[in-house]
Amino acid sequence: MHSIMKWRARIGILLTGLVLVAVLVWGFLPRPVAVEPAGVSRGPLTVTVEEEGRTRVKERYLISAPVSGYLRRIELEAGDTVSAGQPLAEIEPRRSDALDPRSRAQAQAQVHGAEAALAAAREELRSAAAQAALADKALARAESLHEAGDISDDALDRAEAEATRSRALREAAEHAVEVARFELETARAVLASHGTTADGELFSLQAPADGRVLKLLRESAGPVQAGAPLLELGDPEQLEVVVELLSTQAVQVAPGTRVRLERWGGDADLEGVVRVVEPAGFTKISALGVEEQRVLVIIDFSSPPEQWRRLGDAYRVEARFHVWEGEDVLQIPASALFRHDGGWGVFRIVGGRAQLTPVEVGRRAGLTAQILSGLAPGDQVVSHPDDQISDGVRVEY
Repeated sequence: MHSIMKWRARIGILLTGLVLVAVLVWGFLPRPVAVEPAGVSRGPLTVTVEEEGRTRVKERYLISAPVSGYLRRIELEAGDTVSAGQPLAEIEPRRSDALDPRSRAQAQAQVHGAEAALAAAREELRSAAAQAALADKALARAESLHEAGDISDDALDRAEAEATRSRALREAAEHAVEVARFELETARAVLASHGTTADGELFSLQAPADGRVLKLLRESAGPVQAGAPLLELGDPEQLEVVVELLSTQAVQVAPGTRVRLERWGGDADLEGVVRVVEPAGFTKISALGVEEQRVLVIIDFSSPPEQWRRLGDAYRVEARFHVWEGEDVLQIPASALFRHDGGWGVFRIVGGRAQLTPVEVGRRAGLTAQILSGLAPGDQVVSHPDDQISDGVRVEY
């Protein structure tokens, strides 16, 4: 009896050990890795390029001052409708500057000085006239005496020279009076003109075409220089969309490319078509301080005008360019792809295990990638593979 109990105890210990060993072996066996599967399917695929753009009036006119002068107040307001030939602004001749008390006193002193100079010149003229008259009388007497033989030829010559010199002095005095008179008139004009409007015709600026006032750059009256911008005109019903694409994106876009205009504030998206891809790019600094090469792309609306009539000049829109489209494309989520041997690979799920499968990738559209070879419709692949996934690893989902 004692022997039987010993054998039972040994058998119990042995069974317990076997159970512990089985538990340890089971615990250390590799467990399947939980994954998120993704299916391989066929369907339509559209490759797009997205970028922010803005609307722009096609034909805009910047009205500038053609001459310097004094601008009268512009009565137009932004949004007003104008017709071709309608007066937009008027420019008067330049006004004189107002004098301060010191300058006015100086101008008055110059007037008084010019008046005194004119009076002195007139007195000089009287004196020169008297001298010329006396010289003429002396010459007449000398000629009479010379005919009678009472004076010599030299005396007659001196009398003629004195008469000629006196007449010349009289003429010079007459010119001096005229100069003094002009100087007085100039001084009086300077004193009278400051702070007043110069006489002259108004210069009227007219609208070059029918349209509306887009911007009023100058409204108040005041001095204006030639070339100063005053206002902008255009027709808001003739709109286009301007988008600044990266040069690497612009090469994928061509005239005729379809564009969907989104998030512009309306209830439905708008349709457009690329009219021009400008041939020259430009450098622009991004918000992160990075230099980027950008290219302007011009889009025309293809939606009916009544759908986008609420848009105006320089309104924001989101442009989605359809650069490529396919109706029956084999595709998978782009998150399933990873680099492998210089190409691309995926983990295909076969019999509960991950199988490394090289694939050839075509075009990408956001979160979706086109598969050219390596997979078939209906296959399952691991989406978002991590370091726990390798070739042959058991997976579960």
